[in-house]
Amino acid sequence: MKLFLAMTVIALLTVPMLVAQTAKSRTAAARVARGKYLVESVGLCGDCHTPRDGKREPVKDEWLKGATLDFKPIAPVPVWADKAPAIAGLPGWEDGAAIKFLMTGIAYNQLPRRPPMPQYRFNVQDAQAIVAYLKWLGPGK
Repeated sequence: MKLFLAMTVIALLTVPMLVAQTAKSRTAAARVARGKYLVESVGLCGDCHTPRDGKREPVKDEWLKGATLDFKPIAPVPVWADKAPAIAGLPGWEDGAAIKFLMTGIAYNQLPRRPPMPQYRFNVQDAQAIVAYLKWLGPGK
């Protein structure tokens, strides 16, 4: 009887934790899905941050792993970036700095983004979702 009572108490204490973990898991999955949508359909990050093959198609195995830009401005732009860095996994970025960058255009080194990078003004929830997706990708995916 004591064993049954102990197991019942443990089960009653464990179930709410499992439910909370499942809810967190769903919330995290929804955030990653939102970030994927924003990266692929709104920000169009792959256009610059993914290398292209000979047919100008994105190289799927190199998704968001950085690329040399194949376009230049018509007039000289002193701070023009010739390369788009790898953003899969957000190497070198802390979450807070990446969120700030997506909201303000100011990088972790306190410098503004370099053209042709748009100066996005995402809200905090969308910036967090983008960071979640890019971190989920990891540098190896």
